Amino acid sequence: MKKILNSLKKKKNLILEIIILIVIALFSFSLAPKTLQNDTYYTVSIGNLILENGIDGKDHFSWHENLPYTYPHWLYDVIMSLIYNLGEWDAIYISVCVMSILLGITLYEVNKKLNKNQAISFLVTIGSMYLLKDYIAARAQLMTFIIYVIVIYLMEKFLENPKKIYYGIGIILASILIANLHVAVWPFIFVLSLPYIAEYVICHISDILIYQKIGIWYKKLLRQFHKKDEKKVEKINQSLEKIYIANEKRKKAREAEEPYKIRMQRNKNVKWLILVMIICAFTGLLTPLDNDTPYTYLYYTMEGNTVNNINEHLPLTLIQNIPIMCTIIIVLSLLIFTKVKIRLSDLFMISGLTYLMFSSRRQSTMFILIGSIILNRMITEAIQIYGGVKLKKLYYQFIGTLSVIAGCGIILLSINYIDKKKDDVYVSTSTYPVEAADWILENLDVDNIRLFNEYNYGSYLLYRGIPVFIDSRADLYSPEFNGEEDIFMDFINTSNIGRYYGTTFEKYDITHVILYKNSKISMLIDETEPENYDKIYADKNFVIYEVVK
Repeated sequence: MKKILNSLKKKKNLILEIIILIVIALFSFSLAPKTLQNDTYYTVSIGNLILENGIDGKDHFSWHENLPYTYPHWLYDVIMSLIYNLGEWDAIYISVCVMSILLGITLYEVNKKLNKNQAISFLVTIGSMYLLKDYIAARAQLMTFIIYVIVIYLMEKFLENPKKIYYGIGIILASILIANLHVAVWPFIFVLSLPYIAEYVICHISDILIYQKIGIWYKKLLRQFHKKDEKKVEKINQSLEKIYIANEKRKKAREAEEPYKIRMQRNKNVKWLILVMIICAFTGLLTPLDNDTPYTYLYYTMEGNTVNNINEHLPLTLIQNIPIMCTIIIVLSLLIFTKVKIRLSDLFMISGLTYLMFSSRRQSTMFILIGSIILNRMITEAIQIYGGVKLKKLYYQFIGTLSVIAGCGIILLSINYIDKKKDDVYVSTSTYPVEAADWILENLDVDNIRLFNEYNYGSYLLYRGIPVFIDSRADLYSPEFNGEEDIFMDFINTSNIGRYYGTTFEKYDITHVILYKNSKISMLIDETEPENYDKIYADKNFVIYEVVK
């Protein structure tokens, strides 16, 4: 009878697991956007360039001469170009859907394996994917999201048992992969290891102070020095015995009471994680890029002006991101108003990710991904503390029903998202100059013009084979990387009318200008000096001028 009941229970859990995975896959698919972002266009173009010519460290798509280019996500570019060559934008869209589904399933499986709670892992995964929806796109970050979720799992399991060396090898392989897929986020693998190392160091220092280890060491040294004086040795031994007894009492009290909101554990396996991280530090050399690029790229990016002028790099404002604010409130509420304890490493992790998120809203993605595991751990502990036997029985009895209800709601939401994007196009003609690019290729000698364009659609122009003034490869146009002109800030100051556009056009010897029809520069040209600019093309969204010399 027991075998039959166990078999039925296993089948019930298996069916529930399949339903959960299907719902997560459907929801993740519904979040994948059909309309492409500007980075995707240069990704495909650069990938094809690498396949044809290799990595030469030079830019081939702007008309600025001799600009060096670092190819910061060369492997991702190659992968996406291969996908594009299979089925163009249809294939790219399918790849985004697949990666979104992989991210959702990976996040769920890691949460479930680390926290041993199927239902909470499901709900946390759905919430996390919803918060990440604006960052799901055909960009290198989507691949690295998946890898970093796996890295956290590997680190946790490796710290449990470093003898399972394949976890450590997995971390090293992930480091190599990230360094080639998206070099800008490669240093983050070391950031993720810091909370575990910090907890180990603090616990070590705490043990030294609490258990008077320095005093013990000193008295042993003193005993060795006075070993011929039996009376002094006896006194030293008595003193040591008192310390040992006191230490034993302190140890039992700490283990029995755990009086703190923070749970500290001195995990001796951290030293093996440190060794793995040291090995990972050398994996930055395993790329076809310049040897110093993985080690300096992020530093140069943060030092430049691009982070202060690109939306996703600006500081996060909580009032503009209510879901993130609610998440922080839930974490604080669990810490303040319940008996839930938080691991010191988790506290360091969530605090560090919060700081990074407030510094740059782009880092909210890592706060969501890694924070979901910590939040899951805290909610699971709260259920264990306050659940009680009866509530736990009810939980196990009705979890299937509750999961079906939640699943139906998520399915309806997914269908709504899918319905909204069914009429979307891959290339938005209001955002990208599709018709204008056609006209340029038919009517202008693109190899002999110097075109001024705006940042948001520069990548589309270079994808069409039109040399650009600027595109969304912001690093290429900053002096930290090209060692020459600050083209990026020249564009920012010009587009914001912080500088007279004519000065910039003269500086770069601009011959033609393409602008959004409602841009500030376009309106000023039309109103104040139409005699200096011939309007040679216009459609609903874009206008092209030829500079009158």
